[in-house]
Amino acid sequence: MTELNAQSRTILGTKVKTLRTKGLLPAVLYGEGIESKAIATSFVDFERAFRAAGESTLVTLNVDGKPYNVLIHDVAYHPIKGQPIHADFYAVRMDKAIIATVPLQFVGESGAVKTEGGILVKVMHEMEVEALPKDLPHELHVDLALLAALDSKVFVKDIKLPNGVEATADGDEIIALIETPRSAEEIEALDQGAGEVAEVKTEAEEKRAVKEAEKEKIEEK
Repeated sequence: MTELNAQSRTILGTKVKTLRTKGLLPAVLYGEGIESKAIATSFVDFERAFRAAGESTLVTLNVDGKPYNVLIHDVAYHPIKGQPIHADFYAVRMDKAIIATVPLQFVGESGAVKTEGGILVKVMHEMEVEALPKDLPHELHVDLALLAALDSKVFVKDIKLPNGVEATADGDEIIALIETPRSAEEIEALDQGAGEVAEVKTEAEEKRAVKEAEKEKIEEK
């Protein structure tokens, strides 16, 4: 299991900029049965751990010498440099199933794209699953060979899940599909019909807003 060291911090709010200048990443540790705390970890070590684990693989986080089994959550990035500027670590119970988002890795080749000029449309790029922390997969494979004909689809139920892992989405939800090639007239009509898009606040966005509010409370302590 990937390991990462961290220490408690008393520098909060806008003052955390001083931590970043020293090569430290401000973060928050929280989870069921533990007291939330502000922490900091080496920026270089964090990037190494994040590359290895992503957001769906367990990490052993040692805070002031005490180990926690955690998942990396909600990494915030600098809008220009693209570097992590903050991260959340969610401590899990090893005996309790949790819901996590796992990235989808598209593998293989679609016959419909190769021989019929079909258009591959990836509806999902990640998928929610439920499992014990030790059983969470790092990624899930989507076999594009299943898309052999125009208008064919890959559904959630088509994904081979490891033992102990269940998808939270309905099995008939579409992950990827093949569209029939459009004519020039259809493309022009679509461009002309592109109008205002209503802003919809999804359930995921609402949950994120709640977590951001909780994070601000911790930072203000």
